[in-house]
Amino acid sequence: MATEVATPVHAPAPSPATNLIVSATTAVETQKKNRIQVSNTKKPLFFYVNLAKRYIQQHNEVELSALGMAITTVVTISEILKNNGLATEKKVLTSTVGMKDENKGRIEIVLGKSDKFDSLMTQVTKDSEPDEKAVNAEEKQIEAEVKPEGKKK
Repeated sequence: MATEVATPVHAPAPSPATNLIVSATTAVETQKKNRIQVSNTKKPLFFYVNLAKRYIQQHNEVELSALGMAITTVVTISEILKNNGLATEKKVLTSTVGMKDENKGRIEIVLGKSDKFDSLMTQVTKDSEPDEKAVNAEEKQIEAEVKPEGKKK
């Protein structure tokens, strides 16, 4: 027995191409903007630490996720941020994912912005900014050394 779906007269029937576009945009929208998928082979550890700081600044929280051997990297990133007072742990999810012939572990850690985050980040930027007068004096000294003095031959 076939079932019919009533389509209103004023709405055109969606074409297969329209369905594909709608499902593709829905998939993009459901992907979180504050998720970092960590790999232990592609980038160094502190790349992810700094990226997580930026995500916390922008979104007030970050979700770190990893599979298999990268789980330890996610835990390390999380501990660095928590021990430095930049983040608080909101949620930890663990599961297994079927991959080909084996199951791999998966972890997701959600970190939120700590109360001290903004003050700690402003201290870091103040400490890392070089003194402008010292930089200008150093630039003048380098320019003096580089400029050729003397006559053209």
